This record gives sequence, structure tokens and C-alpha cells, in this order.
Amino acid sequence: MSRLTIAPSLELDPAGHPLLIAGPCVLQTRDLALQIAETIASICRPYNVPYIFKASFDKANRTSGGSKRGPGLDEGLRILEDVKTTVGVPVVTDVHEREQVKAAAEVVDVLQIPAFLCRQTDLLIEAGRTGKTVNVKKGQFLAPEDMRFAIEKVKLGGDVPVLLTERGATFGYRDLVVDMRSLAIMRRHAPVIFDGTHAVQSPGGAGGKSGGNRDWVPLLVRAAVAAGVDGLFLEVHPDPDSSPSDGPNMITPEILEENLPQWLELHSIARDGAK
Repeated sequence: MSRLTIAPSLELDPAGHPLLIAGPCVLQTRDLALQIAETIASICRPYNVPYIFKASFDKANRTSGGSKRGPGLDEGLRILEDVKTTVGVPVVTDVHEREQVKAAAEVVDVLQIPAFLCRQTDLLIEAGRTGKTVNVKKGQFLAPEDMRFAIEKVKLGGDVPVLLTERGATFGYRDLVVDMRSLAIMRRHAPVIFDGTHAVQSPGGAGGKSGGNRDWVPLLVRAAVAAGVDGLFLEVHPDPDSSPSDGPNMITPEILEENLPQWLELHSIARDGAK
């Protein structure tokens, strides 16, 4: 894989550190978003890790119809723009409908397609038309080989960089299982990001909302990094259990800071061993 420009100020370099996409599951307040983005950026800075801030303006696929969803498109994009300009990092957010794509692309550097929507043809094509990098999260129901068709759909819209993000497969019993072979299979077609926090999610496992166990995140990330991924996706929050979404599986900045050096060392070993 050659160098890939993900955003105007950020490149994915196969000879360098893995990309880190990290931030809270859903936007809550402007101040909290700025705090999280600056904290993660400061953790990445000493290692020169390429970092993209992630947060959703709307969680449209909550387990229960009564769950909190986020500030919405307009307010969410204002917060993301503030993070981008104030902290000086690229930003990524989910889009769920074609009508959201153009507005989101005017602010964010990377458009993200949620896992449940990775087969939505019109949404993928519309994302490709923007000229932005598109991160497609692999559906929990999909074989890794089939993600090449998601790439093809994005490319029907435009010849843009595409990332694929893996979180594992579900068997309908509120657990996800990560098959490390899928990382190598998808990497034949595009750079692969491992979603270490959604991989420990228990969909619908907390009584009308998703549960999870963040204790397993470091272990799964170590395994994925050793398998040779190009980047990591991690939901990070200073007080995960207060988050309106994905609290049980999110990690704290302290967990990220404690484990990042080892993850980078493993990535270096895996990269050098693949030469």
C-alpha cells in the first residue's frame, strides 16, 4: 500500500504509525467535545500518531426508540467545525441519509457509513461524490469478502480514498466475535481500521440499550494490531458511564494513554515482519 491522503493535513503512511480515529460515541456539548479532542491529540502528539476526531451528531440506530440520539445535524456540525478549527485536527462523523451527506461534507474531512448501512447503495454513491475520504464500517452481518462491493459503490460516485472498519460479526446473542482473518481479507481491497470499542459491545444487552465490557478492549486491539491493521477506531470519553450512548464499551483517555505505546510497538513489529 502506498501513502494515502486522508485529509488535507493527514496521510496514512504504511511505513509509519497507524491512524487513530477516536472520540466520544455521540456529541453532547461543545466544551466536552473540545476537551476530549485536545486530550486525545495531546496523547498522540509525542508519538506523531495521525489522529482524527470522531463523534456522531445523531445515533439513528439506537436499540430503543426512546434513547437519546444527539444534538442533530446543524448543531452537531457546528461543534465539529469548532473542534476542527480550535484543536486543529481532522474530523469524521456518520451520515445516515443521502440528504445529510452534502452538508456534512462541507465540514468534516471523512464521511463515515454506519455498519448497518454499509449496503445502502445510494448513500455510498452520494458519499463518493463529495470527494471526501469515506470510512465504511463493515456490517456485523456481512462476510469480509463482500466489503469490496461497498468500495465499488463508493467509487461509482467518485474516485475517493476508502477505509474499511471492522468490529466483528454477530450471531444474534448480543455478542460480537472478531475473526482476525477478516482484517487480512478486507485489506486486499482497502486500508483496514479495527474498531476496538464496538468489538466489545453487547448490542441490546442492557435492557433496551447496548451494553459491553471495556476491559477486553486492550486485548482485542493488541491482536488486531499484531494482525497488521492500518488504523484503530476507539470511542473515548473521560466518564464513559455518563455518556448517553455506548458507555460500557468506551474507554477513558487514561486507558488509551497507558496502552498506546505497546500498540505502536506491536504495529511496528507487524509492519516490519510483513516486509
